[in-house]
Amino acid sequence: MNKYEVVIGLEVHVELKTATKIFCGCKTEFGGAPNTHVCPVCLGLPGVLPVVNEKVVEFGVRTGLAINAKVPNYSKFDRKNYYYPDLTKNFQTSQFDLPICEHGYLDIEVDGIVKRIGITRAHMEEDAGKLVHSGKTISSSDSSNVDYNRVGVPLLEIVSEPDIRSSEEAKEYVEVLKKILTYIDVSDCKMEEGSIRADANVSVRLVGAKEFGTRTETKNLNSLKALQKAIEYEVERQIEVIEDGGVIEQETRTWDDEKGITLSMRSKADAHDYRYFPEPDLPPIILTDEYIAGIKATLPELPESRKKRLMEVDDLSAYDANLVIAERFLADFYDEVRKNIDDPKLIVNYLMGDYYRELAAAGLDFKNSPVSTNAFIELLKLLQDKTISGKLAKDIIPVMIKEGKNPKVIVEEKGLVQISDTSAIEAIIIEVIEANPKAVEDYKSGKGNSIGFLVGQVMKASKGKANPGIVNELLKSKLDS
Repeated sequence: MNKYEVVIGLEVHVELKTATKIFCGCKTEFGGAPNTHVCPVCLGLPGVLPVVNEKVVEFGVRTGLAINAKVPNYSKFDRKNYYYPDLTKNFQTSQFDLPICEHGYLDIEVDGIVKRIGITRAHMEEDAGKLVHSGKTISSSDSSNVDYNRVGVPLLEIVSEPDIRSSEEAKEYVEVLKKILTYIDVSDCKMEEGSIRADANVSVRLVGAKEFGTRTETKNLNSLKALQKAIEYEVERQIEVIEDGGVIEQETRTWDDEKGITLSMRSKADAHDYRYFPEPDLPPIILTDEYIAGIKATLPELPESRKKRLMEVDDLSAYDANLVIAERFLADFYDEVRKNIDDPKLIVNYLMGDYYRELAAAGLDFKNSPVSTNAFIELLKLLQDKTISGKLAKDIIPVMIKEGKNPKVIVEEKGLVQISDTSAIEAIIIEVIEANPKAVEDYKSGKGNSIGFLVGQVMKASKGKANPGIVNELLKSKLDS
């Protein structure tokens, strides 16, 4: 392995979250009975004419700006000619030499090293249909049926430069890209539903060699795990072929997840084999500078910029900042809470700690939680002014999630106000000391850990309501006197 360098380029296909298809009014929603979301236009029947969905163009521009690409004023659609059962017209309407955006980049970080991955282009195109195989994979199937519901669903194909050098870098690149696409709200990026999938172009060459090796393309990898495993297998396979004196064939391969191997499908075509020519039924896309600037003004703060701000302004660690920016809704929630709570670490601790755990236990996520930002702010304020303790907060959060109640209401209904009255706490401490002479003796003989047991007993006797700071202070004072 040390003799060879891995060269990887990714083609990431992203389904755009428009209500209708790219050239017709059919629904794009996932699911539905086979061949029910179709019409003469997306089926390519004779005599029909396509019309470009303006939202697709807008989403293409949004994506280009978010991935640091240039968005030209002029682009056009082309016909990509090839025959395959899932393609009703025997050509795909795509973009060839003048795409919606080109020359971008993304920065990724693997093992603490930041690396820039170039993006050659992103182009608009229509999706093809879906082959439903009788077996688990196309290679193990006796027959295949075709569902054309997906035909005409708008896609952006984002093509990286061959700058990726490992399966870990490939995974990180797709994760960063997914995060950006969901932040700018152009795709839901649900890999399990096929709304984002990757084709991995993989080759190997001797370390120090300038020329690329012959590449293979493994198609339709629809999970990060499959992406990594397919690349790792293909690298090992190619090295083994070369070491045995063989030659790598330029071909398209498929991933068999059950067997953990790639399998040959067909020889890989070059661009000229597709006989691209301008789409005669669609006008070119002409965008003014004002239109592009208008879309740029609507972009949200992107993940990396947000992370930098959280670390520099809020003094969060890289780990905490990464947790917060994991999804846009969560980051927006944090920012709204932060306007009212001047303790970033407290927000993160509860947002990503007890609150997150209780949401998961209830089968919910941040987006569909009944807890509003105002309710969460109120909970943290109750903690800050010592109305409740951390222990009581743990009891309140599940009720907030289950019943959607305001934390103050829960505190009043359940009588959960923290006890800070020193005389009341002192009375409980005296009872606990009298009831636990062994622990008291252990403490006085130098076994410091026994004080933790006694604190626990006081908290138990007060039903978690005693102020922990006051408990520790008074108990230590009593034991040392």
